Amino acid sequence: MTTVFTNISELRTVAEAGTINDAALVAADDGTIAWVGTADALPTEYADAEQIDLGGRAVLPGWVDSHTHMVFDGNRAEEFEARMAGEDYAAGGIAVTMDATRSASEERLKELVRDRVAAGRAGGTTTFETKTGYGLNVESEVQAAKVASEFVDDVTFLGAHLVPPGADEAEYVEEVAGPMLEAVAPHVQWIDVFCERGAFNEEESRRVLEAGKEKGLGVRVHGNQLGEGPGVALAVELGAASVDHVNYLSEEDIAKLAGSETVATMLPACDLSTRQPLAPGRKLIDAGVTVAIASNLNPGTSYTSSMNYCVTTAVLQQHLTLDEAIEAATLGGAKALRRHAVDGGKDAQGRPAKGQLVVGAAADLHVLDADNAINLAYRPGMPATYQTYLAGKKVHG
Repeated sequence: MTTVFTNISELRTVAEAGTINDAALVAADDGTIAWVGTADALPTEYADAEQIDLGGRAVLPGWVDSHTHMVFDGNRAEEFEARMAGEDYAAGGIAVTMDATRSASEERLKELVRDRVAAGRAGGTTTFETKTGYGLNVESEVQAAKVASEFVDDVTFLGAHLVPPGADEAEYVEEVAGPMLEAVAPHVQWIDVFCERGAFNEEESRRVLEAGKEKGLGVRVHGNQLGEGPGVALAVELGAASVDHVNYLSEEDIAKLAGSETVATMLPACDLSTRQPLAPGRKLIDAGVTVAIASNLNPGTSYTSSMNYCVTTAVLQQHLTLDEAIEAATLGGAKALRRHAVDGGKDAQGRPAKGQLVVGAAADLHVLDADNAINLAYRPGMPATYQTYLAGKKVHG
């Protein structure tokens, strides 16, 4: 059924049309956008279509959360409390979650991921990526990939999240790049590695990522979170879609990113939780780097799916304009997942594109409970999402 969304105070298309005031949008019965423009220019052919009056509210593309870790059980509240009392963040805390996740049944993990996706939808997120990486053995990693693939848009294999306690590091790298990858690959689209001190060095990271590329997986990298390191350079060299965290960057790192198609994904909720310096968003954008914002939902360092919170932080503390922050959390995330429009509202695989409100793209809408999107930053922490639509169908509100 064709649906006309009317009485939109401002429609932020994140496209050439920019922000359209007093707007309307038409969703076709296939879940894509058929028309967008000012309400007074709505074609008469849609006069008899179903009408949804949005009450003078602002509309954005649904958030594209391009970095999460949803498949886990347990929490690390004690670790977090200790960190707030002054202890430094260390990557080794992942092992705590590993034990809880390995012990969880498949049904338990499905229930948890289903609830986390619902919470994200309640905050305006319509597209999700999530990673494996809390099982750290073949059986658990395969289970995580299968569970994730039921609920999210893109799944990433992150067997190289941490070396499990008691394992030999060299042997574990070969397991990840060999039998674990072989078993998980049919269920995922991407491969990732935590290229960081306390996790995997450049040589180990390269081994894992190149093995993933040989299996036809796209490349993603956790890099430069705890200090300057090889993560950004390696990501650019291997043509990674995204390098995530990017808290500590040299001028050379920024120049490499600016000359590449690798997206720099900022995770501001994680930065606050770990008390690391916020990623230098203003500097990255000024240098011409494509930037994304994602939640990094995980139990240790960013136990939130609120993209509203992340966008607010980017505006208030990372010195992005509102338009820049919205673009990073929508089109930027879509580019980080290679789901952005390249031809007539379709992505490179011919799917309805994400992250923009243009004809042919997915009718994924985030309706704010305000007449202007600046309220995301102007009224920080206040309830912001009124309704969420996925492919033109309401999924929250």
